[in-house]
Amino acid sequence: MDLAGRTVSEVLAILEYDTKRVAVERNLDIVRKCDYDTAVLLDGDTVEIVGFTGGG
Repeated sequence: MDLAGRTVSEVLAILEYDTKRVAVERNLDIVRKCDYDTAVLLDGDTVEIVGFTGGG
């Protein structure tokens, strides 16, 4: 996906993720939740989104 120029918050909204239940990694570094609104993705960035689920 071409997401360059978008913030992590924007990407999570586009992909319909609940920001309370995910962790985001950009270029092997964890993005802190407080930085989601300011962390802008650049061309060539690698992003991994991990969703947390509960249950037994």
